[in-house]
Formats: sequence, structure tokens, C-alpha cells
Amino acid sequence: MEERSTVTEAPRGAHVPRQRGERLAEAAAWYAEERRWDVVAGTRLDMVDGSERCSCGRADCAWPGAHPAGPHWAGEATGGAAAARRMWDRQPGASVLLPAGRAFDALDVPESAGFLALARMERMGLPAGPVTRTPDRRTVFLVAPGGAAKAPVLVRSLGWDAGAIGLVGRGEGHYVVAPPTRVGGRGAVQWARPPGRTDHRLPDVQELIGPLAYACAREASDARSRLS
Repeated sequence: MEERSTVTEAPRGAHVPRQRGERLAEAAAWYAEERRWDVVAGTRLDMVDGSERCSCGRADCAWPGAHPAGPHWAGEATGGAAAARRMWDRQPGASVLLPAGRAFDALDVPESAGFLALARMERMGLPAGPVTRTPDRRTVFLVAPGGAAKAPVLVRSLGWDAGAIGLVGRGEGHYVVAPPTRVGGRGAVQWARPPGRTDHRLPDVQELIGPLAYACAREASDARSRLS
């Protein structure tokens, strides 16, 4: 079966970075130029004795080739396309990381709950904003800055505990691994819902928290039922 393209055309001939086959440097420059998102080069995957290893050197690396390369990563991030290209010229093959807490915050939820929430939002006519899908079966919803801090309180007001239902907020000090970064031995980070061509508005957390919390709570309950 032919795989359906996920490329979205963008202004001035640019396009949303694809799931596969996109140069990481070009992807980083696109995020900086078209979306005005800060970017920073993370670790990379190296071939060592015929197998992929994370450039961090740890044989037991939990997220090979897709995490910060050092403790000062946040201060090294840039919002300029030219600076992004220079960064990747110096560090070819580096993963693309997007610092949270600046242009956006993120809500990280189990993949099954994320897709259930997306379907519910579509039926309700709610704007979901950009959403990534990670190889460890999570979906990451990008929301307006400040959303990560508000999320636990909002979830509690709906009668659930964010941690218990697997909803994690990522704000300042955190990062999102951006497509088309590949995680060693697992696969690539993909767009479940790519950024729009021209609409840079991100939804506020209040717009999404109801469907997301409901979906997470339902999936958590189903998981407990399967174990009982």
C-alpha cells in the first residue's frame, strides 16, 4: 500500500519537516524561520562496530540520539534560521530539540489517549494545534506558554489527578524532540498533526484539557481493567 504523504506546503517554498527523509539541519531552520520556535542541537546517532550508539557515549542511554548534548542546552538554543544552520554545520546529524516554556508549552500523554482526544476534539470543533507522535507511544500537544503549570490544577478541577492518568506538562526547563529526529532502535518522531502553514496561534490549555483529561482517564481505567 502506498504511504500517504504528510508534507504540508508552507510559504516561500518551504514545507513542514517530514516524518522521514528530511535533513535535520533543514528541519531545524524551518522551525526557526517559519514557526519562530527556538531550536537546539542535541545528541546524534553514531555507528560503532556496526551498531548505532548515542553520541553521549552511554551504552545504556535511555533515549539514544535524541536528548540534550550537555547541561547548558537551553542557553545554546537559537531562534534564527541562519544560526540554526551554522549549529548543524558544526554538529551534523544532531537531533532537533525545541525548548518548551518559550513559544509553547507541551502536554505529553499516552498515544492511545492522544488519538482518542484528537478524534473528540475534531467532533467538538476544537483547535488541536500541532501534535507529535514519539516512538515510545506518546503524543505531545503543543499549547500556548504557561499551559504546563495550569494543567494539573485544571485536571484536578475535573476530578482526576494528572500524574495518575499519565498527563505530563512540559514547560520551562523541558524540551520537545522534533520531527524528523530518529531515536536509536525505536524509530522517528513524527507529526500526528503538523503545524499549519500560516496560523501560528497555539490553543490555550483550557481549550484542550477537557478532552485530553477524559481520554487519559478512560485509557488509564481500561489499562487497570486489563490487569485485573
